[in-house]
Amino acid sequence: MERRNFIKTAGYSAAATVISPALGENAIIDSSLLPAGYRGTVKVTDNKIVIDTISLSATIEKGVITSLKDKPSGEEFIEKPDTANFRALQLLYRNNELININEEKFGSTETRQLSEQRAEVRFNSWDGDGVLNVSVDDITGDLVIEPSAYSSRPGVFACRWNISGIKPSLDLVAPFFQGIKLKMDDPLIKNSRWRWPSDWEAGLAIFQSKERGFWIHTEDTQYRFKALQTGTSTDPFVMGLDSEAFGPIDDNLSAGGICWRINTFKGDWKVPAEKYRQWYWKAYNLEAEEQQRQKWIRDVKFAVSWCPGNTDVLDALAKKIDPGKVLLHFSNWRTDGYDENYPDYFASESAKMFLKKGREMGFHIMPHFNSIDMDPSNPVYERVRDFPYRSVETKQLQGWSWYNSRVIGVPESNTNRMGNRDKKVMVKIHPALSMWRSILGERILNASKELSLNTIFIDVTLCIWNIHNSIVESMPPTEGMNKLIRHISELGNGLAVGGEGLNEITAQRLSFAQVHLYRSWQTSTEGLDRAGGCNLNELLFGKLCRTFGYSGLSGRNKDEELRMQVHLDHGAIPTVTIRSAEEITNPNAAVKRMLELGNG
Repeated sequence: MERRNFIKTAGYSAAATVISPALGENAIIDSSLLPAGYRGTVKVTDNKIVIDTISLSATIEKGVITSLKDKPSGEEFIEKPDTANFRALQLLYRNNELININEEKFGSTETRQLSEQRAEVRFNSWDGDGVLNVSVDDITGDLVIEPSAYSSRPGVFACRWNISGIKPSLDLVAPFFQGIKLKMDDPLIKNSRWRWPSDWEAGLAIFQSKERGFWIHTEDTQYRFKALQTGTSTDPFVMGLDSEAFGPIDDNLSAGGICWRINTFKGDWKVPAEKYRQWYWKAYNLEAEEQQRQKWIRDVKFAVSWCPGNTDVLDALAKKIDPGKVLLHFSNWRTDGYDENYPDYFASESAKMFLKKGREMGFHIMPHFNSIDMDPSNPVYERVRDFPYRSVETKQLQGWSWYNSRVIGVPESNTNRMGNRDKKVMVKIHPALSMWRSILGERILNASKELSLNTIFIDVTLCIWNIHNSIVESMPPTEGMNKLIRHISELGNGLAVGGEGLNEITAQRLSFAQVHLYRSWQTSTEGLDRAGGCNLNELLFGKLCRTFGYSGLSGRNKDEELRMQVHLDHGAIPTVTIRSAEEITNPNAAVKRMLELGNG
C-alpha cells in the first residue's frame, strides 16, 4: 500500500411537490400554496437586470451580480463586485488560459428583455462572443443563469461565469473531499479549480452566514462536465462556474449549456443540502436504489483498510469485536503482485484460506479489484487498447507507473508500455466500452463464485473526469462508470460493491466507499485539521453508501490520530490500518478508541 500514489442538465423538471426556501427551513410545499397570482419578475432597467422572486432580490449589470439579497431578511451577500473590469464571462483554453468576454478591446454588451421572466445579456468582445440568459423559477424562487460563449479560435475548453464580491464573512460549504466549511480566503481552497465529479463531488456550493445564506447548484442529469473555481490569484472572493465542452477540444469553438441556480435560505447549510438531496433522489430514482441495499451493510461498525491476509488478524479481531460488524478491505490476495496484471484475478492459496476462515467467522471481506486500470502487458490490452484515457489538454495516456519509490507517467512507447510489468504500468480504459465491462464482469463473477464472495472492492471509481476521447458508445466516463458499477453489483446473486472515493455519480450504486482526506492521500496536508467538521457528503449520500478511511490510520502518532478523527467528522465508519494482529491484540490508544466506537 505504501507504494500507492493516486493520480489524483441543466434543464429543470418541476415536480408537483417542491421545496420552497421562503417558507420555512425544511418546508416541502405544494406549488398551489404559493401566493395567488404570484410570479417572479425579471426587468431590464437602465441596462441593468432587476430580479425579484419569492425568496430573493438581485441585480445584474453586464453579466455581473451587483446585489443578491435574501428577501425575507434583506441580508446582502455581495460586497464590492468587480464592476470595473466586467469579467463576468470568460472562455477557458488549455493551461488555464482565460479570455475575457467583455467590453475591453472595443467590445460591447447589450441587455435585452425577452419576457416578464426572462432577459439576456449579449456580449460582443474582441476575442469572442457570448450570451448570458437570466430567468426565474416561480415554484422554487430560483434565479437561473445559463452562460455560453464562443470564439473563432479553436481549442475552447470551458465557458466560465464568475460571481465576484462575495461577502468575506461567509463560509463556503462544498463537497470537496466529503465536505468542507471554510472561508473563501483560506489557503486550503484559495485559487483552486475543482473538477466535477472527481474533485467537486456534487453540483452545489453553499455560502453560510450566521442564520442565513445563499447557494448555487445545477440540476444536471446529462453527465455534463463542469468545474468550480474558488478564488483567483488576486481575489479570493470570486467563484467561477465552468461549463466544460466534452473532449476532444482541439477544434472546439464553444461551451455552455448548463443552468446555474441561485437561491437564499434560512438556517444552516444542512437546509439547502437536504433540498439538493431530495432533488437528487427524485432525479435518479434513488428511493428504489436505497431499497436494494443489502441489510447487513448497516450493521458494519468497524473497518480495516489494506488488511493483512494473515488468519491471526481474524482471530485477534474476533476477540475484540463481533465479526459481523467488521468490514475488511483485502488488497494483496492474488497470485499476481498488487497493481500488476489486471484484469487477472486469481486468488493465492493463502488468500483462499483467509477468505474461507473469515467468511465462516462472519467477517465481511472485500477483495481488491480495479474498475478501469489495467496492465498493458496483459493479453486483454490488445482488445481494448483503442479506448484508453488521454488527457483532455495534453492527450497523454492517463494512469501511472512506479519506479524508485515515485510515480512516473505511462510510457508512450508501445514497446515499453507492454514490457515493464515490474514498473507496475497501469492504463485507464474508458468504462463506457461494453467490451471492457463484459471482460471485467466475467473476471469478477468467476472470482466471486470460486471464493463465495458477497462483497468486493473496485479501485479508482472516482477517476471519471473529462478526457480527450470523452465519448464512447455515446457516453462520457461518468455515465460509463455508473453503468460499470451497476453491472458489477448485479452479477450472480448480487454483490455489495465498494469503491474509491464518493460522489453523486458513484454513490448511486456503491454500498461502501474508501474516501480520501483533504489533499492528504499518503501524507497529511498542512491545515488538515480545518478540513474536518463538515459531513456534507454523509448527508447527501449516506442513505446509499457508507464511507471508510483510506491510509495512515494506525494511530502511531498525532498526525494519524488526526486523520482518524477527520474521517469520523465526515461520518465514516471507524477505520484503522494495521500490519499485524499484535496491533489489535494490544492496541494503542487511537486504535483502541476505534474498536470501542465499533462496539458502541
